[in-house]
Amino acid sequence: MPHKFNADHRDKIPKQKQRVTNWAEYDEGLRGRGDLTVWVSEDALALWSAPPRTTPGGQALYSDLAIELCLTLGMVFKQPLRQTQGLMRSIAK
Repeated sequence: MPHKFNADHRDKIPKQKQRVTNWAEYDEGLRGRGDLTVWVSEDALALWSAPPRTTPGGQALYSDLAIELCLTLGMVFKQPLRQTQGLMRSIAK
């Protein structure tokens, strides 16, 4: 049999030419792909940080609204988590 079944429908993924040796830099590169300029109102910034905790435990940095916004933007733009982190970093700047 000269050809594989459904060979013309298979994805052709090229082999990786270089090995990743610096994972921190690679991760930052993935985050950098999600750079976007957005203006945020002062009212939205006031709701961004979480209220102080009343129970013992770690300190919450972001409100539930901020976390939901990040996850929603990641789904809207069809981005993985690292690229969504880069998007949110650029918005925070």
